Amino acid sequence: MSERYEVCHWINGQRVQGTPVATQDIFNPATGAVQGTLLLGGRADLDAAVAAAAAAFPAWAAKSALARARVFYKFLAIVQERSAVLADCLVHEHGKTFPDAMGEVARGIENIEFATGIPQLLKGDYSDQIATGIDAWTMRQPLGVVAGITPFNFPAMVPLWMFPLAIACGNTFVLKPSERDPSASLLLAAWLKEAGLPDGVFNVVQGDRSIVEAILEHPQIEAVSFVGSTPVAESIYRAGTAAGKRVQALGGAKNHLVAMPDADVAMAADALIGAAFGAAGERCMAISVAVAVGDVASPLIEALKTRIAALKVGEGHQDKVDMGPVITAEACARIKRLIGEGVAAGAEAVVDGRSLSVPGYESGYFVGPTLLDGVTPDMVVYREEIFGPVLCIVRVPDLPAAVKLINDHEFGNGVAIFTRDGGVAREFVRHIRVGMVGVNVPLPVPMAFSSFGGWKRSLFGDHHAYGPEGVRFYTRQKAVMQRWPDSQSAKGPEFAFPQMG
Repeated sequence: MSERYEVCHWINGQRVQGTPVATQDIFNPATGAVQGTLLLGGRADLDAAVAAAAAAFPAWAAKSALARARVFYKFLAIVQERSAVLADCLVHEHGKTFPDAMGEVARGIENIEFATGIPQLLKGDYSDQIATGIDAWTMRQPLGVVAGITPFNFPAMVPLWMFPLAIACGNTFVLKPSERDPSASLLLAAWLKEAGLPDGVFNVVQGDRSIVEAILEHPQIEAVSFVGSTPVAESIYRAGTAAGKRVQALGGAKNHLVAMPDADVAMAADALIGAAFGAAGERCMAISVAVAVGDVASPLIEALKTRIAALKVGEGHQDKVDMGPVITAEACARIKRLIGEGVAAGAEAVVDGRSLSVPGYESGYFVGPTLLDGVTPDMVVYREEIFGPVLCIVRVPDLPAAVKLINDHEFGNGVAIFTRDGGVAREFVRHIRVGMVGVNVPLPVPMAFSSFGGWKRSLFGDHHAYGPEGVRFYTRQKAVMQRWPDSQSAKGPEFAFPQMG
C-alpha cells in the first residue's frame, strides 16, 4: 500500500464507483498520512446493491444447503491461504500489530468453518403420527435480503461473524463497513466471487451515517446486524424495529476483571496486560477495569507497572511490537482528554501514556499504556467506554462489593474473575449480570460454534451474534402439519385441535 489507492463499492459481483456523494481520506494510523480515498455512496448505490441482492435471492435460496456450504469450503481455503494478505491490510488501515491482525483473521476463519456446517444447522425436527394420519415437522427458511453494519475495530472478523452464516442460510447480503478501514471488505468480496458465489449474493456499499439510515429505512431489507457504540446501537435498534425489521445491535462495554485476594497475581497481571492493552484497547471485550479485592491491590499494581514498562509500542510491522496506534487523531485526543479528567477527579496516574512519542512515527496516533489507580464509580473514566489503552483500578473490600459494582454498571458485555477458590468462582458466575464470563480467562469470547453477546445496554435485540443464535437470527421457523386424503376415510368437519394419542 505504498501508493495512494481508491476504495469503492462491490455490487453484483464487481467493483463499481457508483455515484459518489463525497470522498473521504483513509489514513495510516501509525504515520498520520493519507494513504487512500474512499468513495462514499448515496441512496442510489444502496438501491443498486439491494436490487442485485433481491434479484439473486430466489435462485440462491433454492440451492441445497450442501451446495451453499461448498462455496464456503472454497472460500475458507482461499482465506486460509491468503490470511497474511488480509492481516497486512488491517495493519495499514487499522494500526493493529501484525500478530494481532493474524489473530483477528483466525477468529474470522472460525466463523467460515462454522458456516460450512449449515446442512446440519438447518435441520428441523419431525414428529410422526401426532394425531391419526397426521405428521408434523419444522423447517428453517431464509429471510431474504439482510444487511450488516460493522465497526472499525475488527474490519475482517466482525463482517465474518455475519455474512458467511447469513449467506449459508440462504439469504443475500449487503455490507456497510466502517469508513476508517474499508479495504478488507473488498478483498473478502473478491475472494467470495473466486470461491463461486453467484453475483449479487454479497454486496458492499461504502458510506457514512446516511447509508446507515437508508439501510434502516429500505423496504426490501429484512434484517440488520450491527456492532458499535451503545448510543448508536440503541438508535439503530429502535429505528430498524420501527421499520419492521429484525435487528441485532451489539453496543458498548466496560469490562471488569475481579482479582480476588487468593488470585495468582502474576497470572492476573499477565492477563490484564494483554486484555487491557492488546489492540490498543480498541476491543469491545477489552478489560478496562481491574477490581482489586482486599489486599491484592498493591502487589497487583506493582506487577502491572513492571509489565507495562516492558511493553513496546510502535508500527504494526515492527519486530516485537506489543501495541500499535489508535484509529484516528480524534480518538487519540479523546482518550488523552479522558485520562486528564480522571486525574483531575482524583485518580492517580501510576503510568501515564499521554506523552508517548514513537521514534520515526511522531505523527502517528499513539497513546501509551496508562494505569489509573484510585478510580471510583462516579468518575467519567469509570462510567464511559474509553476504547483506548487505559486500565482503571477500583479497590473494593470483598466479593459482594465487586459483584454490586459490576452489576450496577449500565454495560454487561464481558467480565472475568481470577481466583483459586472454586466456590467463589461459582457464586460469581451465578450472580453476575453480564453476558460473557471468564474464570481465570480474561477475554471470554465464545468460539464460533457458540454465540457472542452481552446483557443490559451492551445488546439490543433478542439474538446474540453468530453460532446457533446467528442461525436463528438469519432464518424463520416454519411449522408444517400434513395429512394425505387416502390415509383414512372422511370424517366430516373437525373442530378440535389435533392431539397426540
